[in-house]
Amino acid sequence: MTQQPIAVSDKLDAAVLKVAGVVVLGAIMSILDVTVVSVALPTFQREFDASYAQVAWTMTAYTLALATVIPLSGWTADRFGTKRLYMVALALFTIGSGLCATADTIGQLIGYRVLQGLGGGMLMPLGMTIMTRAAGPHRIGRLMAVLGIPMLLGPIAGPILGGWLIDTASWHWIFLINLPIGVVALGYAALALPKDNPEPSESFDFLGMLMLSPGLALFLFGVSSLPEAGTFAANKVWAPMLVGAALVVAFVLYSFKPRHPLLDLRLFTNRRLTVAAVTMFVFIIAFMGAGLLFPSYFLQVRGESTLTAGLLMAPQGIGAMMTMPVAGMLADRMPVGRTVPFALALIAAGFFTFTQVDPHTSYWLLCGSLFVMGLGMGGTMMPIMTSALKTLHAHEVARGSTLVNILQQIGGSVGAAVMSVILTNELNGSPQIPGVTDPNGNPVTEAGLAIAVQQQPELAQQIPVEPSLIARGLDFAAGSFGTTFWVGFALVLATFIPVAFLPRRREPSHLLDDQQAEQPKTPVVIH
Repeated sequence: MTQQPIAVSDKLDAAVLKVAGVVVLGAIMSILDVTVVSVALPTFQREFDASYAQVAWTMTAYTLALATVIPLSGWTADRFGTKRLYMVALALFTIGSGLCATADTIGQLIGYRVLQGLGGGMLMPLGMTIMTRAAGPHRIGRLMAVLGIPMLLGPIAGPILGGWLIDTASWHWIFLINLPIGVVALGYAALALPKDNPEPSESFDFLGMLMLSPGLALFLFGVSSLPEAGTFAANKVWAPMLVGAALVVAFVLYSFKPRHPLLDLRLFTNRRLTVAAVTMFVFIIAFMGAGLLFPSYFLQVRGESTLTAGLLMAPQGIGAMMTMPVAGMLADRMPVGRTVPFALALIAAGFFTFTQVDPHTSYWLLCGSLFVMGLGMGGTMMPIMTSALKTLHAHEVARGSTLVNILQQIGGSVGAAVMSVILTNELNGSPQIPGVTDPNGNPVTEAGLAIAVQQQPELAQQIPVEPSLIARGLDFAAGSFGTTFWVGFALVLATFIPVAFLPRRREPSHLLDDQQAEQPKTPVVIH
């Protein structure tokens, strides 16, 4: 008697595509929400008669809630099952969205955003876990490419959708739009996701949670305060960052003692996971940080509306959609170390154009560069994640997804904060205009006035200044953006270092071994 070999289908069957549909719906809600709300901050200032620092907490509170709950998602997924927990996360996010639309004060809105973040923080790591288990290692590249579409399109579609909803309806609809999507996603999840088989064998690492969740939240709070403070020396920047970093370091030292820590750092003994994680972390800092500056350039230097700025970013999303399915297919068939360097080279080539911007740079050139960057992004981020998760055992997938998402969250927050500080400091170096102050009595710079006039042309009539001064201010502002883009470009080039260590030859997949081990063994009689 001999065992019949198990045939592994290479096709994306209907059951797998149904699971992918559920996860993509959740990802769209979670990722779009962040960028849509960022567009609404000026509206919140007017509606709630609040300062920018106050309304910025609608973003910060959401980020801190994400940081608090993401470390818990790995253990809770193993303990209660991914389907059950994913539906709870969808429900929390949907309920939080509905409550946000009812807020009468900025304090209420911030509180409801925390509830949204508790649900949204679990959607991405759980979604990655569900898709990894459903697809198997031989199809994970293509499935992750599907998940990558909302991740890359969110920053582009968000400003377009947010600007349209605020202009045509009201700010309430940036939250209300999540309600029908959330209800559909919940019903879809109940039908499409496979039944849970949780294994509640691991004890909860309560001590680890007391260190890691507050540590991440405090560190990211300090980082999020950096753009407003403008310097690391501010107490509300360095103090929470220092305490948060100390708690995270304490967790790292402690995490090797318990058998089942909250976040399993032993996974870093897997070289492929480590290289992919480092590569993704550096890439996310560059992508998320500089990605926020592209629309800001169109808004502040070129004076475009939010909707127009979003449309000008569309070529990047089109490029990503063209290459992402191909990159997913290649990630299933060959090591990512052979494809990612070429995709990263496209990003660097497109990025370089933005280091040369001035107030009159051709939109054809900029949109063409964004398209080239999009082609590269479609072949970079999700193949790297595929490489990170592909060699994990089945029981390690939930913890691995959690680890990857924590690195994404930290990298994105650090990138956005650092780029914002560099840009702000560059703009503050512009010459001051004698005798002109803002409503708070602070001196006004040439670049600051030029940006304000671009966004509110009526100011040019209220403040009599020479047109040449506005032109000088715009030149300085464009130069400030160019300098900041040089930093982003340098980070993109730095990503080539860890990319050089990505696998260039096919490695065995533990997921496939585990999947085959679970299959019933069918004896075949040889006559």
